[in-house]
Amino acid sequence: MKMHDLSPAVGAKRGVKRLGRGIGSGTGKTSGKGHKGQWARSGGGVRPGFEGGQMPLSRRLPKTGFDNRYKKVYSIVNLGDLNEFEDGAVVNLETLIKNGIVGKEEPYGLKVLANGELTKKITVQAKKFSKSAIEKIEKAGGKVEVL
Repeated sequence: MKMHDLSPAVGAKRGVKRLGRGIGSGTGKTSGKGHKGQWARSGGGVRPGFEGGQMPLSRRLPKTGFDNRYKKVYSIVNLGDLNEFEDGAVVNLETLIKNGIVGKEEPYGLKVLANGELTKKITVQAKKFSKSAIEKIEKAGGKVEVL
């Protein structure tokens, strides 16, 4: 197949509707715009969302919520979830994603929280730890590495 052999699928392209070319064409005289009125005029019509002067829906509904553009979003894991690793294992974001404990990598990396008990001696590598998580990891005999 060559470039000059390529063509759209049958029925994928339609011809241009030719307006104002006689009554027999079906789009003669008023060119499909009806008789007079705002929509028949050049540049006519109303802006999107305009409801004829009635208060538009976008203004009738209350404003809610706030999205902080400066927030720091971390992938979060609790200590109780780390018990499935062997003693001496090195746990980081990649291993957590591979094992299905963390869904995806967030922009600011991994944060470890202290919910649950840790029973294994593992090395945990993350961008951020809660103070109590550090205490629990070291109490269990593991190591904390801040990346």
